[in-house]
Amino acid sequence: MNPDLNKALQGVSGILVTPYDANDGVEPGKLQPIVDRAIDAGVHVLVVNGNTGEYYSLTPLEAETMAAAAARLVAKRVPLLGGVGRSVREAAGLAAVYRDLGLDGVLVHQPPDPFASPRGVTEYVRAVSEAAEGMPLILYLRNDGIGLDAILGLCDLPGVVAVKWACPTPTRLAEAIRRRPDIIWICGLAEIWASPFAAVGATGFTSGLMNVWPERSVDIQRALRAADFAAARQLIDEIVAFEDIRAEELNGTNVTVVKAALEMVGLGCGPTRPPSSWPLTERQQERLKGLLSQWSIVGGSASSNVSAAI
Repeated sequence: MNPDLNKALQGVSGILVTPYDANDGVEPGKLQPIVDRAIDAGVHVLVVNGNTGEYYSLTPLEAETMAAAAARLVAKRVPLLGGVGRSVREAAGLAAVYRDLGLDGVLVHQPPDPFASPRGVTEYVRAVSEAAEGMPLILYLRNDGIGLDAILGLCDLPGVVAVKWACPTPTRLAEAIRRRPDIIWICGLAEIWASPFAAVGATGFTSGLMNVWPERSVDIQRALRAADFAAARQLIDEIVAFEDIRAEELNGTNVTVVKAALEMVGLGCGPTRPPSSWPLTERQQERLKGLLSQWSIVGGSASSNVSAAI
């Protein structure tokens, strides 16, 4: 495994939004200032076609378009991962595209099929691994109901180097880390869950906030890396309300809030697609405006105590 990727996965993984134009087509060029700001702030990994990128609202061709554009925009300044999912053929096919584009790894969304079995998920990841031909795989775990033995079994598949644990079960994660310290374990529940996850050994976390305020995400991760949990809590407390609005409507405003905030700071990337909510309600909009004012974000920047990136 690339040592640079190994180190980066233990930092902030920024999940990029997918910009749309006035005709609801993807418009990846709008990502350029977001990508540049994230890299300048010290975000360690960027991810295209993740959940904040509305992966399940994209056609396969749109997902390929976004990956190719992200590769050009990032230009190898930091590692770039691409998400795959849906049918096994789509996932494997997109992984092969990422391989040809020179991306640094594949984020494998957990299959949402209501009839997915642990054995079936194993074969799903194996097919992606074969298509990726040696690329590192990061498993995205949103439901740990398949059981710890099955999760750890997935870690034995070729290419699997990390698990994005997006379940509010840090004690079960702690046992997974104890049993497989060779795997990189990542908090997949963003900044507000980063402290308890870091306490059990997962110092890296994923972030949608970083599209709007990358400096804060990096500051939080730096505090956690230094085991300064008091400082991390202070930094996190200021963004809890942002994440609370994202969690409304059964998480249906998760991406909506990020895109609405980008619009407010002059980095508009268009609306979200159904079934995500759009636009925010008047109450949500006013709460978000108040937060951005508190954060002193103007024109896509904010006050921060950022020091050198890890």
